[in-house]
Amino acid sequence: MTAALTATNDRLWQQIRDEAQRAAASDPVFGKSLAGAVLAHDGLAAALADLIGCRLGGNAAEQARFAAFSRDAFQFSPELIEAAGRDLQAIVRNDPAIAGLLAPLLHFKGYVALQAWRVSNWLWHRDQRDAALLFQNEASNVLQVSIHPAASIGSSVYLDHATGVVIGANVVIGDAVTILQNVSIGRSTELPPRSPRIGRGVFIGAGATILGDVRIGDFARIGADTIVTSDVPGGCTAVGNPARLINCPEPASAA
Repeated sequence: MTAALTATNDRLWQQIRDEAQRAAASDPVFGKSLAGAVLAHDGLAAALADLIGCRLGGNAAEQARFAAFSRDAFQFSPELIEAAGRDLQAIVRNDPAIAGLLAPLLHFKGYVALQAWRVSNWLWHRDQRDAALLFQNEASNVLQVSIHPAASIGSSVYLDHATGVVIGANVVIGDAVTILQNVSIGRSTELPPRSPRIGRGVFIGAGATILGDVRIGDFARIGADTIVTSDVPGGCTAVGNPARLINCPEPASAA
């Protein structure tokens, strides 16, 4: 990890600790849980590993196992923590109801599910595939977010509400993408099977479905309940079933 990256992560963690200390001082009852979840840890990696363990594990032994996998991933690939920090900051930027980092860290299941996926993806690429699929299965059961370990997802990603989200194997999602609830992104039934590629800064509305060998261009918007089975050019908005294009920056054919 570079010195600049370490300094950035340290500043982010200090901000989270400062928020936790203020919250604990104003609410002693809540402060007891903050002591274990935040203030007892020396960095975001340790806190996040325990948080993943607590959310995915059904008992103490399972919690310890999920936390141990997560600690290993964060130790050997510190870029996962950089991505986790960017994801957390993206929530604050995109959600007008959120004013700080502490609440989404502790209470937003979409954030925990995404970080659990980052660990599962790390495991998948190190041939620990049974463990990777275990992460996916438990995140699906407990958090209602199912992301295949073989997917590829950038940073600064926000899973808003994060109920009923399904992202299939080999899907590619770029940086700064926002995905609302009940979204499905995956392969179609056509052969050979291909998975969608989602560009940077894309917004995907609630209930949308994106299937097959399609590309969603940078900064496109997919409306609620839209069914996308063809490319959407960058900057365009796709709405309806079947999808049609509106508000494109340049003339574009129907999706």
